[in-house]
Amino acid sequence: MSKSKENIKNGSCPVYKKCGGCQLQNLSYAEQLKFKQNKVDGLLKKFCKVEPIIGMDNPYNYRNKVQAAFRTNRQGKIISGVYQSGTHNIVAIDECQIEDKTADKIIVAVRKLMPSFRMTTYDEDTGKGFLRHILVKRGFATNEIMLVLVTGSPIFPSKNNFTKAIRKQFPEITTIIQNVNPYNTNLVLGDNQKILYGKGYIEDVLCDCKFRMSPKSFYQINPVQTEKLYETAIEYAGLKGEETVLDTYCGIGTIGIIAAKRGAGKVIGVELNGEAVRDAIVNVKANNLKNIRIYKGDAGEFMEEVAEETEKPDVVFMDPPRAGSDEKFLNSLIKMSPKTVVYVSCNPETLSRDLEYIVKHSKYKVKKIQPVDMFPHTAHVETVCLLSRNK
Repeated sequence: MSKSKENIKNGSCPVYKKCGGCQLQNLSYAEQLKFKQNKVDGLLKKFCKVEPIIGMDNPYNYRNKVQAAFRTNRQGKIISGVYQSGTHNIVAIDECQIEDKTADKIIVAVRKLMPSFRMTTYDEDTGKGFLRHILVKRGFATNEIMLVLVTGSPIFPSKNNFTKAIRKQFPEITTIIQNVNPYNTNLVLGDNQKILYGKGYIEDVLCDCKFRMSPKSFYQINPVQTEKLYETAIEYAGLKGEETVLDTYCGIGTIGIIAAKRGAGKVIGVELNGEAVRDAIVNVKANNLKNIRIYKGDAGEFMEEVAEETEKPDVVFMDPPRAGSDEKFLNSLIKMSPKTVVYVSCNPETLSRDLEYIVKHSKYKVKKIQPVDMFPHTAHVETVCLLSRNK
C-alpha cells in the first residue's frame, strides 16, 4: 500500500496542510463534534438551550458532489485537484477522504484519457486551452452519476469517442455534459452547456421523495445528514394537515416537497435560480403532489408581496445562503407574522445575527436549536431553529 493510501486509511490526509479544505482534521471526530457544539453554544445559547449535535456514524466519503480543477505543470504533466484555500494554486490529489470514491476515480480516469484525445488544459493567464474543471454528482440512493466537463472552448472534436471511452470504464455514468465557460471568472460553471450523453440530469431520493438535479441546481452535498436535517425541520414545523407553508430559498424544492408529502395543507416555494426552479417544478410532478406551487423570484421581494396579502402562511421555512437573510426579508417575515418559523442555517454567525434581529423587533421566541454536522472534518456546521410567535 502506498504511503498516501496508508495515511488516508489511518485517518490523516497527506495534503491536509496544503489543501486547507478540512480545517479540523487534526482533531479526532469526537473532538470535532465537541468543537462545533461549543461554537454553536457560544453563539446561540443566549436564545435557548442548544441540543447535542447530530454527528455521522461514518464521517468519510460523504460528498455526493465533487469538483476538480485541471492544469499543466511546468514539467508538462497534467494535474487535477482542489484549489489551495484562498488561492488559485492547485493541490494535486487522486483521492480525498470526504469525497465520493467513484467520483474521484472518474476524475483520475478523465485525466489519464486526456493525452490520447489531445485534450489540453485551460490556462487562466492566456485564456487558451480546453479543460478547466470537472464536476461529478452522484445520487447516493439511485447510483446515477453526472459528469460535467467545464471547457474554455465549445469545440470538442473527439467528444463521441471520449464519451464512449469514459463510459466503458464507468457504465454507471448516466449523463455527460459539456459546460462552456470561456470567461476570466471565479465561477466554475458557464451559461452554455451541451448534453453529450443521457438526459442532462440525474435523480436521487431523499426522505422518500424523488429529486432531479441539473448541473447548476443546488442539492445538499451530504445526503445522509441532509435526511436528519430535514426530518428535524419537518418535526419542528409541527404540521397537522391544514397549514399553508411558505418555503423560501427553496432550491429544487426539497424541504417544501417533503412538507407537502408529510401533511401540509398547501405549500408555496420561491427560488431565484431559474434552473433550480425548473427542476423543482419537475420534482413536484415526479412526486405526484397537487398541494405545492413553485414561483421564480427573489425571496425578499416575494416576502414583501405576501406580507401585504390578507391570506398569510402559518409556517415559513427559511434556508438562506451563508450570508444569512437581509433586513428586507426579516421585516417582511415579522410583518407576515406566521405562527411558526423554521430557520435552517449553514452559518451560525449570521444565524445569531438574524435571530437577534427577529427577537428584538417582534414577538417571536426561539424555542429549539438543533446543530447537525453536515460537513465532517471542516469547520462548517448546520443548524435548525424553531421560532414561535408569542400569543
